[in-house]
Amino acid sequence: MKKAIDRRAARTRRALHDAMISLILRKGYEATTIQDIIDEADVGRSTFYAHYTGKEDLLRGGFERLRTDLTEARDSYSPRRRARRSEPLVFSLAMFQHADGYKDVYRALVGRRGGAVAVSEIRRVLSEFVRQELSTVERNGAIPRELALQFIVSAFLTVLTWWLERKPELAPTAVDEMFRRLVIKGIGSSTGLRVRST
Repeated sequence: MKKAIDRRAARTRRALHDAMISLILRKGYEATTIQDIIDEADVGRSTFYAHYTGKEDLLRGGFERLRTDLTEARDSYSPRRRARRSEPLVFSLAMFQHADGYKDVYRALVGRRGGAVAVSEIRRVLSEFVRQELSTVERNGAIPRELALQFIVSAFLTVLTWWLERKPELAPTAVDEMFRRLVIKGIGSSTGLRVRST
């Protein structure tokens, strides 16, 4: 009996999350109300509040699923690259591949319609992955690790948003290569920019 209840609860949560994503794509996060979500998911208000405290809680709940998906993707992709654990930014290709499979969801969350809460949650999930990776990298005393983390996460979000909104036809591997070149080799070497000596 408990398994049937758990399955029903999981179905309800998924319906609410899917309804929210659909509404964000159509209306944007800020304009979407709880009433819109329960109407779209065809559930009652009391059912919604049995699972979530509000719209932000529902959004955060969806990111738990995202975190699980990304962890599985990162841990299972490309055995050849996984064997080279010393390679920096191992997380990035898995994340771009995940985004490729859920382009509408990512576009809804990181694009203009996503709102500050959605971007903040994606930033939090990404920060966890980057922090794990940076903990295994030898520290460069000139740059604080927290600054490096924020730079990498911001660069990733910028590339992700640019890809989804401007060049969705590019393969995840091509976008990952651009991101890695910008972050690892630096924008100067990637664009031909040079620092002028004074």
